[in-house]
Amino acid sequence: MLFLVAALLLLGVVLGTVAHAPLGFTAVAALVIATWLGIFALRERHARRH
Repeated sequence: MLFLVAALLLLGVVLGTVAHAPLGFTAVAALVIATWLGIFALRERHARRH
């Protein structure tokens, strides 16, 4: 339960920060994070096959 509260608090802080950031910065940050997650997923999939 404490983990859930901490996760929701962290999510609120992150969303609050994004709400005050310029749209261009938010879009670039989202693209960087999505790219990083995609590369991570591909590496994990490749590692499990071999």
